[in-house]
Amino acid sequence: MASPTPGGEREKLVSKLPATLRQALKVRAAQLSTDVQDAVAAGIQAWREHPDQPALDTAGAESFGTYLPEGLYDDFKADCRAREVSYIQGLAQSVALWLTQNPAEEVRMVRRFVVCNQKGGVGKTSVAAGLAQALAEGPEHIFKAALAAGLSEEAAQVVGQTGGQRVLLVDYDPQGHLSHQLGLKAIPAGEESLVTHMLHREQAQSFLLDLTVPIDDERFTDRLRILPAAFDAFLLDSGLTIFRGPRHAALERALAPIEDHFDVIIIDAPPSLGLSMDAGLYYGRQRDDERPGASGLIIPVEAEDTSAQAYGMLINQVESLARDYDIVIDQLGLVVNKFDARRGYIATSSRDKWKELGTPPVLAVVPDLKEQREAVRLQKALLSYSPACEQSHAMRQIAKGLKQP
Repeated sequence: MASPTPGGEREKLVSKLPATLRQALKVRAAQLSTDVQDAVAAGIQAWREHPDQPALDTAGAESFGTYLPEGLYDDFKADCRAREVSYIQGLAQSVALWLTQNPAEEVRMVRRFVVCNQKGGVGKTSVAAGLAQALAEGPEHIFKAALAAGLSEEAAQVVGQTGGQRVLLVDYDPQGHLSHQLGLKAIPAGEESLVTHMLHREQAQSFLLDLTVPIDDERFTDRLRILPAAFDAFLLDSGLTIFRGPRHAALERALAPIEDHFDVIIIDAPPSLGLSMDAGLYYGRQRDDERPGASGLIIPVEAEDTSAQAYGMLINQVESLARDYDIVIDQLGLVVNKFDARRGYIATSSRDKWKELGTPPVLAVVPDLKEQREAVRLQKALLSYSPACEQSHAMRQIAKGLKQP
């Protein structure tokens, strides 16, 4: 409940307000640096001056209290009686009117995708890298590849709308497979890295952006960068246990200074359920002023039974973290990776079960073909090595499925 502030006598208002309006009021007031009590008072004043307001559904409204300038509460109740509406309805209309009259400025926020699964070997790295390439790829290149795959010009243009974004790909896995696949070496122990900026940011000498490396390819034209793995990242969990600060926010703390340089940040997470994974999951949460589904988890799985067991373990960790910190972590979708129908009933039935889940949806089924393995051997980006192959198109399909809600 708001409390009285200097500048005049106030009196207490106790009523009820639907949870959606209460949350919207709280967020909007914070965005505009306004006290909630002042926002409600302004809304009631506006409501008194504009009598023709639509009725709102107030079912399930919960207790709400604030303070109003002296005399305004009596005037408000008198108007409610004159209009033959309940105090709850009048307050809801007042808050809704204030929200309409005080729109929030558009806040640009980097989208954050955490590619994760507790099980190793499901292809997290290939999905993270492929998605990053698809989002950074120039629309003209996507258009040509889509036409080559037999899509109509109209359909090719739709697919092309997902590209052209500034993307940072973070190798957050101590094994460093992502860095190696793209021809980069892990940052040696003792040198500044993401780990340094997470645990000892005050001692860091470099701007984290300076540690990122561009993927030099005309398809991406400086839009795609990678933050290489750190050789000593396997010590991150133990470092976080003695970290003096909110451990779950350590990754966000490190990346926050460079978020404005990118449209999307993709985290290639480790196959872990430890503290570093908690920090990764927390980074992908839905922020207060962010649209639902804008950021969250992308979960690669395989069409076999052990993937389902690992998925259950991951979801338990996600739900536990969400409860502990009262946050929302959106599962944006599954990617059934390395699929080969020739493996028979186990593969096809498992794929169908993933699709039947419905929530989260299956964003793509990525076939197990040679192009990905060849690109890794040559240390090239898949979409550069074989832009028209089925796997490349599957990566673009994932990107399309993650279009800004």
